[in-house]
Amino acid sequence: FLLPLFYQVGWLFKATARELLCSRRWLNLQEYQSKMLMQESGVTVQRFYVADNAPDALQAARKLNAKEIVLKAQILAGGRGKGTFDSGLKGGVHLTKDPSVVGELANKMLGYSLTTKQTPKDGVKVKTVMVAEALDINRETYFAILMDRACNGPVMVGSPQGGMDIEEVAEKTPELIFKEVIDIFEGVQDDQALRMAANLGFKGPLERQAADQIKRLYDLFLKVDATQVEVNPFGETPEGQVVCFDAKINFDDNAEFRQKSVFAMDDMSESDPTETEAAKWDLKYIGLDGNIACFVNGAGLAMATCDIIDLHGGKPANFLDLGGGVKERQVYEAFKLLTADPKVEAILVNIFGGIVNCAIIANGITKACRELELKVPLVVRLEGGYSTGGAITTTLHLPICTVCLFFTP
Repeated sequence: FLLPLFYQVGWLFKATARELLCSRRWLNLQEYQSKMLMQESGVTVQRFYVADNAPDALQAARKLNAKEIVLKAQILAGGRGKGTFDSGLKGGVHLTKDPSVVGELANKMLGYSLTTKQTPKDGVKVKTVMVAEALDINRETYFAILMDRACNGPVMVGSPQGGMDIEEVAEKTPELIFKEVIDIFEGVQDDQALRMAANLGFKGPLERQAADQIKRLYDLFLKVDATQVEVNPFGETPEGQVVCFDAKINFDDNAEFRQKSVFAMDDMSESDPTETEAAKWDLKYIGLDGNIACFVNGAGLAMATCDIIDLHGGKPANFLDLGGGVKERQVYEAFKLLTADPKVEAILVNIFGGIVNCAIIANGITKACRELELKVPLVVRLEGGYSTGGAITTTLHLPICTVCLFFTP
């Protein structure tokens, strides 16, 4: 029926989709981890400690010996300051001048779930807190380094209007957005860093100090294979110090092989368990809300499969791309993931044999059907020149299985 359209549509989008969807999970770091990376590169941040129990948090607060202390729950979600703990504590960020209360506050944070606008409705359990020196901010600016395709390399973006939504600044006052294209071979030049510092409003000795921090942030950008380092606010204190108060770092997941220490920081505890399990088997999986499970090879074909199911009144239960070079065990594990979803009422297998051997897919499917005792209808479509179709037609004699074979030379 319409199944041959999957390949036609998928082929058109395959190149683009593979840029957007890869077998690696996006790496997310906690705030304190980003601060550690900046600290290691000589970037000025607040003094801080990390604790996973109340006594350690109290000890850290005393060790800081600061005029004011900020205690922050560490989860991968924004809006922590306005969040609520199931312990009854209001707010995941607390300021205090009394170190002795830090232990009590930490005791109401650690081990409890914090709910914000960006968390699931049941919240996220807090396992660590950051105890940091609270610094006054005289002035807030915005600074970022990011990869820009239009410029064929990294670009510095800054604004004297920091501490707020940079998109809003760009829309309402575009004249306050400054850009500096960085030569990937030469790096950030002194005159570029000083010009950006001046555009951000730093004056006198602070201008050179800010320029030095900008160059150090670029060193960090290169060192960790970042695609973006965003500091907001990039501020100055009443004591005349330029400080990176908060930062977001995005990483190139293709560089994991040479950034093992950085990627090891991701404990995946806040990730979707199904997606985490899929990543172990090098499967590209994203859960959706429908009831028809998709089992496809090629990101473009997988996207087209989801779209055409929706077009004809169905709802895809997932995006699942096996990719090329798939092994039998991966096929089996993929079926385990699909059948474990209670919403799944049918499975659609849509395979193009041009980048995989269909016999491998067939053997994996038959093994999964027998061992997992498949209870839902299964539709299998195999097409392509790299196919040996006898395996699936002779071994899959299941009343709930429909096999569509399209073999081309």
